[in-house]
Amino acid sequence: MSTTLLPVIQPDAAVCCTPLTSEAMDAERADTLAKKLKALADPTRLRLVSIVAASEGTEACVCDLIEPVGLSQPTVSHHLKILMEAGFLTRSKRGTWAYYKLVPGALGELSQLLDVTASR
Repeated sequence: MSTTLLPVIQPDAAVCCTPLTSEAMDAERADTLAKKLKALADPTRLRLVSIVAASEGTEACVCDLIEPVGLSQPTVSHHLKILMEAGFLTRSKRGTWAYYKLVPGALGELSQLLDVTASR
């Protein structure tokens, strides 16, 4: 079994987040962050993000995501929709297939936000 690491993408300075420990979080920001974390807090979704990240061009067809996670196409599509709504993936349609791609910096943004050492 091989292990594939997710690519490290440095976010734009414009989208950079202040680490959690540097200031109190308002309710809107907490709600947004909770939705993002909830989207990733599912083993299948984490696997889907890693498969897309490891795919050529960090893009994968939904047809290539079904077998690795062992779920039906509608279930995989549901998980992908949640990841899109959370801002981790984008979708493009080509014929009858949908292709999913990582949003540049989306994972890095969370990483910086959760980096408690950044403000110390």
